[in-house]
This record gives sequence, structure tokens and C-alpha cells, in this order.
Amino acid sequence: MSITKRYFDTTKDGKKVTEYTLTNASGASVSIIDFGGTVTNIVVPDKDGKLADVNLGFDNVDTYDNKGGSMGAVIGRVGNRIAGASFELDGETYNLGKNDGENNLHGGPNGFNVCMFKAKTIKEKGKDTLRLSLTSPDGDQGFPGKLNLVVDYSWNDDCELGIHYLALTDKTTLCNLTNHAYFNLDGHDAGDVKDLTLQIFADSITEAGPGLIPTGKLVPQTEVVYNFTEDTRLGDVLDKTESDPDMAAAGGVDFNYAAGRDKEHKLIATLRSPKTGRRMDVYTDQPGVQCYTGQGLNHTGKGGVHYGKYAGVCLETQHYPDAIHQPHFESYVLRPQDTYDTYTIYKFSVEA
Repeated sequence: MSITKRYFDTTKDGKKVTEYTLTNASGASVSIIDFGGTVTNIVVPDKDGKLADVNLGFDNVDTYDNKGGSMGAVIGRVGNRIAGASFELDGETYNLGKNDGENNLHGGPNGFNVCMFKAKTIKEKGKDTLRLSLTSPDGDQGFPGKLNLVVDYSWNDDCELGIHYLALTDKTTLCNLTNHAYFNLDGHDAGDVKDLTLQIFADSITEAGPGLIPTGKLVPQTEVVYNFTEDTRLGDVLDKTESDPDMAAAGGVDFNYAAGRDKEHKLIATLRSPKTGRRMDVYTDQPGVQCYTGQGLNHTGKGGVHYGKYAGVCLETQHYPDAIHQPHFESYVLRPQDTYDTYTIYKFSVEA
């Protein structure tokens, strides 16, 4: 195992951004920058041992800075949507930035994805860790309370990318953190993810209404056309976009799959590439995973590669969207006496 670092870029306000690369014994690696806590590269082998980058990303900070769809970044304070960009907590109303129609998405226009984190490297036997820390002041993005956040990215010889989130607040607030990496197991430059297969281990989806805001109803996954209860080719589902009202409104798949069992370790999703043999298993203690098929992508990525519609797929582990307005959803209210402590593991392997 090794950790190296290099100058990546400079922000518009003159801050130097550093990229850290964690490399294991096989040569597989993960790279992260301290701007946005952003995963920039994930280089893993295929069935023939050939290494390739399976993570979409950019070559400069300017694109990551609110122009790249939060690509690869830490998302907070609240991942996913908050209806009406406002909420009530302990008798007070808080208004947030509107960056998704009338709603708040991923914390708003100035979320953690555009913040500079402090970085520290930690070397352990068989595993290296990049520890990123951030203090979000009271009122940041409109949310109450000062939030102290630590995100540990770890990488080991088993090609497991671990993300451990830890947060404390001095005032009751909301906290629902995730990572917004876009994956393509055929390679970040492969064009689209249609030939990948996906299985999601969740009984239900949170039914989405206008603006992709949950209605509060949980619908069995087997009753929707964006059903991944069995290993399913993504292209076969995306072909139903125009004919299915839910998918037509979303432009593809952009739904929360509800596994429940908050704080319980579980396999929540498996992504496969029949072409390369690469496999990614997603483990988490979170109750849900948002699957987004990248229909909004239209960017120039690393090495000048064009990322168009469906170039990557996101599997964002989290609490259910708009949970603050749905009392029967698992709560993401964080109080001063509590600790926000959750993890996700993206495990990469190869199938013959």
C-alpha cells in the first residue's frame, strides 16, 4: 500500500487543491481531491488484469465547482431533495437554496461539494486512509447548528473503497451524507452504461411525485418497470423511459430504492460489466440507495472525453429523500447528544 499526493489545480479564490492517490499491492488505486472530498479516479483491473479508470471525473477544479453535477463529491448537509426548499424543526422554519426547481437538492448551490476539506493521511497494515475534515458553520446553506464533519476514505488490498462519515452538531439539524460518484465498469470513456447489469437488494421504492419528491408511499420494486430485483441490463430498463410516466419525468432512472433496516450492514446493490468482468458490490448501513443513470450528463471529462447521457451510473447510499416531511421514513434529524456515524463500501472484484 502507498499514498502519494500531487498538486491538482487552484480554486477561483486562490486555494491550492491537492490530489491524493491510494494504491494497493496489485496496483489498483483510488484518487481523491480535498476540494469537495471528490473521488477523481478509481483504477481497477478487468478479467484479463488490465487496469482502467471506472470513475467519471474532470481534469480541473473549475468544472467540479458546481458545473459537473456534484461528480464524485461528498454531498451534504442533506443528500437528495427537500420539498419546497424549506423545513420546520423544533418549531422553527428554515429556508434553503432552491437549486432543483422549487426544491433543494444535495444541500443547495453551496453544498459540501464546493468546500475545501482539511486532509490527513493514515497508513495501516493492508489499508490506507485519507481523512478529510470540515466545519460547516451555523446557518451554512440555511441549516441550523455548527456541524463538524469527518470523512474517511479507505482503500485496501481487496479493492474495497470504504467511506466512513462522522458528524457532530451543537444544535439540532439535518444530516444525510452521501457520495456522488458516477461509475462505468467498462471504463469512464466507454460511452454509456447500457450494457452493464444492476441488481438492487431492496423490497420497495419511494414513490416519486412531481419534481421527484416522494409521495410518502412505498411501492414494491417488483411493481415498477425500473425493477432491479434480479440482475438486469441497464439498457433494457432505459429503453422504457419514454413509455413509463415515472421514467419519462425523470429522463431515465432517478429513484430511491428502499431497503430499510437502518444501521444494519447489508449488500444493497451489485453492478456488473459482462464485457470486462468487473463487478462492484455496494455495502452500507444506510436504509436506501438512490440510483441515477446520468441522463443529465453533458460534459467534457478527463482527457477530453465527452460524457453524454447515461455515461455513468450513481449508487448513492442514504436515508430516503425528503424524510423531514415524511415522519414514517427513517429520520435524518441529528441532535447534539447524538453522533452521525455511517459507512458505505464499494468493493471491486472480477468475474470470469
